[in-house]
Amino acid sequence: MVNVIFDGRFKRAISKIKDQEVQKSVKAKIKKIIENPEIGKPMRNVRKGTREVYSRSFRLSYAYHKERNAIEFLDLYHKDEQ
Repeated sequence: MVNVIFDGRFKRAISKIKDQEVQKSVKAKIKKIIENPEIGKPMRNVRKGTREVYSRSFRLSYAYHKERNAIEFLDLYHKDEQ
C-alpha cells in the first residue's frame, strides 16, 4: 500500500475550489495516481523529481518517492498560473 502525504499548500488549494464538478474531477485523479503513481508527466529543470497530471483546467503536482513507497501531493493550480 502506498503512503499518501498531502502538503499544506495542496490542502489550501483544494479547500478554495467551490465548483463541485472540479472537486469530483480532482478526487478522481487522486485515486488514479494512488493506483498508478507513475501516471503523471515527469517534470524537468527546477521541478525535476515531480510529476503532473491535468484535471480539467487545473494542474495537480505530486512527487512519487519510490524508495519510501509514498506519494506527496504538492500543489493544485490553474493552468493560467504557470
